[in-house]
Amino acid sequence: MNDKLVFLGLLYFVQGIPYGLQSSLLPVYLRGAGHSLTRISLTKALFFPWVLKVLWAPLVDRAGTKRRWLVGTVTGLAMTCLASASLSPDAQFLGVAGALLAMNVLASVQDIAADGAAVRLLRGQGELGLGNTVQVVGYKAGSVFAGGGLLAVIDVAGWGWMFTLLACVYGGVALFVWGAPILDGELSKPAGEGRRASKDALRPWRVWRKLMSVPGTPWTVLYVLTYKLGEQGAMSMFPLFLLDHHMTSRELGFWNGIIAMGFSIAGSSIAGLLLSQHSIGLIMRRVFVMRTVGMIFQSSLLTILEPSPLMKGMSVLSMSAQHFLGGLITTLTFTVMMHCTQRAEESIQATHYSFLATLEVLGKLSFSALAGGLVDSVGFAIAYLLFFTLSAISALHVWKATLTGPLKEPVNTTSHAEK
Repeated sequence: MNDKLVFLGLLYFVQGIPYGLQSSLLPVYLRGAGHSLTRISLTKALFFPWVLKVLWAPLVDRAGTKRRWLVGTVTGLAMTCLASASLSPDAQFLGVAGALLAMNVLASVQDIAADGAAVRLLRGQGELGLGNTVQVVGYKAGSVFAGGGLLAVIDVAGWGWMFTLLACVYGGVALFVWGAPILDGELSKPAGEGRRASKDALRPWRVWRKLMSVPGTPWTVLYVLTYKLGEQGAMSMFPLFLLDHHMTSRELGFWNGIIAMGFSIAGSSIAGLLLSQHSIGLIMRRVFVMRTVGMIFQSSLLTILEPSPLMKGMSVLSMSAQHFLGGLITTLTFTVMMHCTQRAEESIQATHYSFLATLEVLGKLSFSALAGGLVDSVGFAIAYLLFFTLSAISALHVWKATLTGPLKEPVNTTSHAEK
């Protein structure tokens, strides 16, 4: 592995830490502290800065250098972790929420700078393929480290120690980026470029019509907003069902935070291999049907309330399968998004792709933020019926598109993997 891939892998590793904290560690920790599912689900709204990323992307792209943006954001993450170490999530919920919101703002800006650095550094199809793989593995490894590894030891080490460790990790990465020779030669952008980027960020409607006129964009917009709805609801609520009935937080940290995420990484990686051998339409039809069948199996486990080794085994199997299919589907989705963007004129391609990526994040977060309130109101059984229905509708939407719509023709682009 060359210096470029090590550099990018480290950046995406630390970028995945806030996601792991909020998606795996925080829900289990807060549930153990007695917080309601509604409050836990509402913490998903803290991911909202990722939805706004497209607004400040022109500023990051045109002002300063990638090194300065990266060092500044990673240093800010280190300082935020130090502040979080002094908080108590049991008694200072709003303080913890504010710290996590700050982490998401900083991580979303870091994402723009890291993507820009990757575009500048990677050359040739071989490097691009390896770079995308490093992005997937690095981001998800950071998520596993924070959501699985730290959850497994937090009962022993404590909240303060955990965030102090994270501050040290971020601080070390900031020093590494500051001295990294592969970013040498960057030139600072003129001040006028930054002011022009700020104006662009305040008037995004100027390019709205151009974006929506790109062939396939209306279908892709609807798809990225809805393809994860049922899956996200199930993935966020099923571990909490197991915590209430069958497993301890340490067991969930291992099986859901580490093992299941390993299957997600495997799914994302295998998608690239499948795309080199089959059309994306054929793959998506089969995978979406498999995900819907998996939802039926997982829903049936809700009827078994008595803890047993068999129930734990089936639960682990279900979570692993859903994460594997989820990782595979996400990589396929980014391929569809890139294929759609390639139809746009070159002057708006970067904005077009950021627009689709922002909607993809919005679609995932909007429903998962409401899933806990839905379960508190109607119970797991009825909520899972809705999750299954949404998954089935998404499968039908994809099936139709692969036969008569935008996905009818094979997509032969290189996948820009999930971060």
